[in-house]
Amino acid sequence: MGTITAIYASLLALLYIWLATRVIGYRRANKISLGDKGDPEMLQRMRAHSNCAEYAPIGLILLLLLELQGAPAWLVNVSGLSLFAGRLIHGIGLQPHPMNFRMRVFGMALTLTQIGTTALILLGSALF
Repeated sequence: MGTITAIYASLLALLYIWLATRVIGYRRANKISLGDKGDPEMLQRMRAHSNCAEYAPIGLILLLLLELQGAPAWLVNVSGLSLFAGRLIHGIGLQPHPMNFRMRVFGMALTLTQIGTTALILLGSALF
């Protein structure tokens, strides 16, 4: 159980590592030990990394619950792909300086759609 979720959790973990290495590399190159020191690019990199850390866990928990409840594989995959794509697109949107606002918004919309839709499916399944 949880095989499909394991795929998306692994992909999100790799994305998280990529975002973390972007922060670490920039910190080293610019000698920024803590915070962002008013550097807008540092702040963007930090927020892309933090945003992944904030939204991916709830999305993965809901994805696993959906899979464990016996939802069809296609539905679990659509949910997982939406979460992963949303986090990836958002991270890429925050990568360049200045940021790509459209990608950032689209990535966030995909992520919130995954979280909201999966939550409603689970709630409906539990209540009815």
